[in-house]
Amino acid sequence: MTDPENRIDIIEDRTLWKGWSHLRKLVFDYRKQNGETARLSWEVFDRGHAVAVLLYHAERGTTLLVRQFRMPAHLMGDTPFLLEVPAGMTDGEDSETAARREVLEETGYRLRDLTFLFSSYMSPGAVTEKLHFYAATVTDADRIAAGGGLAEENEDLELVEIPLPQAIDMIGTGEIIDAKTIMLLQWAALNLAE
Repeated sequence: MTDPENRIDIIEDRTLWKGWSHLRKLVFDYRKQNGETARLSWEVFDRGHAVAVLLYHAERGTTLLVRQFRMPAHLMGDTPFLLEVPAGMTDGEDSETAARREVLEETGYRLRDLTFLFSSYMSPGAVTEKLHFYAATVTDADRIAAGGGLAEENEDLELVEIPLPQAIDMIGTGEIIDAKTIMLLQWAALNLAE
C-alpha cells in the first residue's frame, strides 16, 4: 500500500490471529508533520468491506430491522439482542450484490430498488472495516422468503417492523445503540421522515 505523502514505512506486518477475521500487529515508522519520525506499533482488526441497508416500507411508514445476538454488547453489560439494519460482509462481492444478498438472507425481502448513500469507516483507529450504506423501499410483495439468517452460520434473526418516527426516537431512549443503524436512521430523519 503506497503512502501518497511518503510518511509511513511499514517495518513489520505480523498475523496475531486469523479465523473469521484477521488481527494484525503492524510496526511502522511514521513521519510527523514537524519532520520527526516515530516508530509505532498498532494492532489492526482486519475486516474488509461490509454493507448496511435501511429498508423503508413507504405504504406503512415503517422500517424493517433485525434483532440479533451480539456478544460484545453482552460483555459490555448491555442487552445482547440489538436492533439493527440488515448488514454483513461483502465476502468478495461488489457492495450492491452483497447488500441484496444480506437483505434476502436476513429479512426475506428481494430488493427491486437499491440506492447507494455513502461509505464510512466504522472505527478507523483500529478496524479496517469500510461500510457501504444503502436505502431501499419495499412492499409486502417483495417478501419472498422467511429470512432469519443462514442456518449454517447459526444466525437467529428476528424481523422487527417499527414506525420510522418511533425507530428514530429509539436512538434517544437507548433502545437502538448500533452505530450503522443510528447513521441510517439519521439519514432517514433528514430524507424520509415527515
